[in-house]
Amino acid sequence: MGTMVVISTTAVPDRVRGSLSRWMVEPKAGLYVGTMSARVREKLWTAVSETVGEGAAVCLHTADNEQGFVILTAGERRRQVLDFDGLQLVQFLARPDEDDGEPEWQELPEGW
Repeated sequence: MGTMVVISTTAVPDRVRGSLSRWMVEPKAGLYVGTMSARVREKLWTAVSETVGEGAAVCLHTADNEQGFVILTAGERRRQVLDFDGLQLVQFLARPDEDDGEPEWQELPEGW
């Protein structure tokens, strides 16, 4: 029996979106939901992760672990998934303009 799979894409080539829409429903642009076997999920994710190009993709599927799901990512973005004693946590990478670790604050225009 299949399990629920959610894939979110950002700035991926049209061919990736077309491949995903063959197997999953797209309730919102770039968000795909479906139920499939582990074998189909693995083959689909391999195809997506190899062709994201400049874009990014995230896959979430149910799993028999403490959290009840697994997070897979492809492409470069500010969020990275880390394994912390068996738990998958998300960390934000600093922006390139944040050299000293502190964010640069912008002043609000008068009247705010």
